Amino acid sequence: MDGDRTNHPAAGGQPSPLGIVIAPTGFAFLLVQLDVSIVNVALAAMGSGLGASVDGLQWIVDAYTLAFAALLLFAGTLGDRVGARKVFLSGFGLFIASSAACGLSTSLTSLVSARVMQGAGAALMVPSSLALLNHACAEDAAARSRAVGLWTAAGSIGLATGPMLGGLLVDAFGWRSVFLVNVPIGILGIATTLFFVREAGRRAGRFDAAGQLLGIVSLVAIVGAAIEAGPRGWLSPIPIAALATALSAAGAFVWVERCSRDPMLPLGFFRDPSFSAATFVGLCVNLTLYGILFVLSLYLQHERGYSPAEAGRAFLPFTVVLGLANVFAGRASGRIAARTLMIGGLSMAVVSYVALAFLGAARVPIVLQGCLIGLSFGIGITVPTMTSSLLSRVPPQRGGVASGVLNTVRQAGGALGVALFGTMLAADAQAGLRVALLVSASLLAAAAVAVWLAGRAEASAQ
Repeated sequence: MDGDRTNHPAAGGQPSPLGIVIAPTGFAFLLVQLDVSIVNVALAAMGSGLGASVDGLQWIVDAYTLAFAALLLFAGTLGDRVGARKVFLSGFGLFIASSAACGLSTSLTSLVSARVMQGAGAALMVPSSLALLNHACAEDAAARSRAVGLWTAAGSIGLATGPMLGGLLVDAFGWRSVFLVNVPIGILGIATTLFFVREAGRRAGRFDAAGQLLGIVSLVAIVGAAIEAGPRGWLSPIPIAALATALSAAGAFVWVERCSRDPMLPLGFFRDPSFSAATFVGLCVNLTLYGILFVLSLYLQHERGYSPAEAGRAFLPFTVVLGLANVFAGRASGRIAARTLMIGGLSMAVVSYVALAFLGAARVPIVLQGCLIGLSFGIGITVPTMTSSLLSRVPPQRGGVASGVLNTVRQAGGALGVALFGTMLAADAQAGLRVALLVSASLLAAAAVAVWLAGRAEASAQ
């Protein structure tokens, strides 16, 4: 049973002004996404400084995204139970402390451990930030679309500026600075939340410990299998054992969630075709985008001889257009159907991935930038539309759980993309990059078809 939602005393029964809530929640999502991509251009320097191989570098990236993905559903439920503002502030504090620990790490093991804690802090922030934003919209669909567009734009700016900012920081101050830069930004976000954001409320219920544990095991095992398959081969004992563990844990997870009276992952959400389609879009977008940013950053530095700053500047057009496209999507959503926006954006991204694969874009800077512009605009109009569409399919009191579902799938996809595409690059840089791009185009084409089919299913049901 869901239980009744009650107002926290700090809320005063009224949501915070939307404009004020967007600022700290946007700061949070900017930092979370920044740390997905800022590390990419610092990987070569980290590898040299810590003596890490390609699979070690994959763990630096995926330790963060795995912890992020594995704890998102728990964090969404926790925010609904004890209050989104409390969870949001706790996550911010953990994120800042672990960022400092990353910057002070002296070995690969200590850095990967600190990245795990960073991912845990990010998991606490993201669903609670969306829950606070959703609460501030007071069930105003138009306001929610605009707010989610701005929130997504902040995250996209973080994701897209990461390579450029990271390159500048690494060249000027070394790789540790890409983590230490989070500390002052995070402190500003905490201060803004403490002074201006009210609590969103609570919902009664129990925690699903078994589901949480099985979810973590299945995610870590499947990504670990993909990473370890690079140096060892898919048929070696460790990847095979990891795959078997992942499948067993995933099957047990579904069974536990079906039997639970208060599941961490409400499987009933997926009976809604639009919810399922939006979730699948999120999986495909993050798997392809995170994976391609990882391998393209390494390719430009290792194969084309770019410095970290030069590799970062190569993503500058991507940075600008992605943020603009997010804002455009938020404003266009009231005039253009969400299904049309998502299919259009996904189609543009498919064309861009194919062009990157066949035009030799990684060797010709102007072609590379043109393809990245098309990719960023397509992804930029898809993601906020997808997020707003998903939130509109669930009751407001389930906003934290719903956003946790979406972001769990997205971050799991991102971790898997880095693992799979990194393995392709390690085998053969040129051929591996092309295969990764074509796989990305195929997945986004499948996502566009899923959105179209969901629209057909809804039309038939009416």
